[in-house]
Amino acid sequence: MQMAEHDKALDVARDVAGFLERRREQIAQRWADAALFRTVFTVSRDEAVEACKAVVDALADVARSGRLEDAGAPGFGAVRDQLGRMSASRSRAGAGRSQIADEVAGLREPVGALLRAEYEDPSSERAHAGMLALTVLMGTLRLVVVQTTVSAGEELIARQREQLLEVATPVIKLWEGIVAVPLIGTLDSARSQVVMENLLEAIVAERSRYAILDITGVPTVDSLVAQHLMKTVAAAGLMGAECIVSGIRPAIAQTIVHLGIDLGTVVTRATLADALAYALNRQGIVVPSRPVSGADPR
Repeated sequence: MQMAEHDKALDVARDVAGFLERRREQIAQRWADAALFRTVFTVSRDEAVEACKAVVDALADVARSGRLEDAGAPGFGAVRDQLGRMSASRSRAGAGRSQIADEVAGLREPVGALLRAEYEDPSSERAHAGMLALTVLMGTLRLVVVQTTVSAGEELIARQREQLLEVATPVIKLWEGIVAVPLIGTLDSARSQVVMENLLEAIVAERSRYAILDITGVPTVDSLVAQHLMKTVAAAGLMGAECIVSGIRPAIAQTIVHLGIDLGTVVTRATLADALAYALNRQGIVVPSRPVSGADPR
């Protein structure tokens, strides 16, 4: 009994697939005027029509397989990238996920009208089964678009976060053979990794012998941050550069001592200027001492 019902459902799905193939051009022409396609493919209407045909072909492939409710059906694979670009474009235009989902749902009515016209008796059991199968198929398309929209949004956020990390951790060439990374804000594992990668790349690119990590703008230092700093110092050493940590304020120094972190092997200086002076002196460049405030400069 179950086998017979399965075979019947598969026959209905294949009927829908045949309908989609026969009416491909008409469906595409109607969809091309829908907001989902019209606002994305603005160069020409023909471009929108071709995009619509690709989606119709995908739906026909899914229907032919009988996997009407499977968002992971191979048929959708061919258009996932296209659907992703479309949903991303609609998102950039200000459309929310629910609006995009509603726009996809709106594609069902033009197709449904064409399918109803296929049946001599639209109220027959066969017509009802066909319309139900089409409804399920279009519902799955809606799910695929929503999933693609969410995935595209997550990828965009990840890319933006990565770009922000890179912008927030610039490597500055201070002098020939000397680079510095002025750190501002909280350090976490992800950002610390970016700091290390950017610094090591700069050491190689600039052939730097000295690298300064300035933590004046880091509000707090815990054991995890200290470990990241130590790893960065060690990695720079392996690349042939001496690493200097500057900007250790009194509160941070007390925290480091309280945590029992040993920075004895690390060269430290109070300020970035002091660290630069140290690196210059190590290269044989004499840096005059700054006059004490209020003293006669002569």
